[in-house]
Amino acid sequence: MEKAILAGGCFWCTEAVFQDIKGVDQVISGYIDGHVKNPGYREVCAGTTGHTEAIEITFDPEVISFEELLEIFWTTHDPTTLNRQGNDVGTQYRSGIYYLNADQKSIAEKSKSEVATAIWDDPIVTEVKEATTFYTAEPYHQNYYKRNSHVGYCAVVIGPKVAKARNKFAHKIKAS
Repeated sequence: MEKAILAGGCFWCTEAVFQDIKGVDQVISGYIDGHVKNPGYREVCAGTTGHTEAIEITFDPEVISFEELLEIFWTTHDPTTLNRQGNDVGTQYRSGIYYLNADQKSIAEKSKSEVATAIWDDPIVTEVKEATTFYTAEPYHQNYYKRNSHVGYCAVVIGPKVAKARNKFAHKIKAS
């Protein structure tokens, strides 16, 4: 198993997109790239810790590659908006790939310059940085969409992202 850390705005959205992908064993919502140890949701949302909402994906590279995860990443969020995803605004919602080794760095940089630019017309603002400490978010953030799909934000914002991923990557979705 390998890990990948991605930030594509609200971690509830990115978690929901990746949970149903074949080869993905676990998705954990959390925080990365800040200057405060053990940050909490309120502090991160206030923008005072420097962290971004992110997900840590544990995946089987024999089933899905890091490159394939990045293709899904580029397709299911807007990497052209600085510090923003839809109505979520602030540095905590920035787009980022936080690599864990030299191979991931190389793959991420290549994917950003080739795959992302083939999908998006505007300049890509996603940061590609070495991973710092990843802090797991509070328990109520984990599996948020699966537990709350009926709630307004989930139905209006997350639901369409999940549907887009399931449609575009139907061949990569786990059997129900």
